[in-house]
Amino acid sequence: MFTLPVYNSEGKEIDTIKLNSSVFDGTVNMDCLYQAIGSYRANQRKGLAATKTRGEVSGGGKKPWKQKGTGRARVGSTRSPLWRHGGVVFGPHPRDFSYEVPQKIKALALKTGLNAKLKENNFMIVDEFKVEEPKTKLALKILSSLKLSSAGNKKEEKVLFLTDKLDAKLKTALNNISFLTVDLAKDCHAYEVMNNNKLLITKSGLADLTERLK
Repeated sequence: MFTLPVYNSEGKEIDTIKLNSSVFDGTVNMDCLYQAIGSYRANQRKGLAATKTRGEVSGGGKKPWKQKGTGRARVGSTRSPLWRHGGVVFGPHPRDFSYEVPQKIKALALKTGLNAKLKENNFMIVDEFKVEEPKTKLALKILSSLKLSSAGNKKEEKVLFLTDKLDAKLKTALNNISFLTVDLAKDCHAYEVMNNNKLLITKSGLADLTERLK
C-alpha cells in the first residue's frame, strides 16, 4: 500500500494518506494504455479532408475533339484525372475515424497512467486549492509554493490538476496558465494523465477518482 504526503496551499506537509490498494497497486498494463490512447486520439480526428472525383469537378461535358483522325490521344472529357483541373483518383473523402474500446480497458488504462505517475514520483496531493479572487497570479503563487510553477525553468513541465469541483473564480484563475491542464477527477482519462509530466490532485478529487475506479 502506498502512502503519500498531503500538502496545503503553502506547500507544507500537513498530513499523509494511504492510497486504495485496489486502484494504486503499481500495475502498469501497456496494452490497455495503447488501446485507450489510440481510441481517444482517433476520436478527436475531424476526418474532413476531401477531394473531388471527375464526376464532381465542374465542366467537362463536351468531348474536346473527335475520337479519330486528329493524331492526338483519344479523350472523352477535359476533367479527366490526367488533365489540369481534372478530378482526383483515390483521393481522401470525409470519413469517421472514431472507434470505441470496452469500458474495462479504459478504466485499466487510467489505473495504469495513475500508477505510472506514482512510480515516477510525479503524483502530488493537495488538501484544497482555493483562491480568494479570480486572478491568475494567486493560482500561480499556490503552484509555485508546491514547486509546480515553470517560472525560471528552461524546460516547461506540463501539469494536470484534478479536483472534485471547479467554481467560477478558480476556473478563471487557472484558465490562462499555459502549462496547466484542469479537469474534474470524475471525468479524467488516460490520455491526459500520460500527456502531462506531473499530476496534482485535491484530497476530495482523489476520493472521487478512487470511488470511480475501485
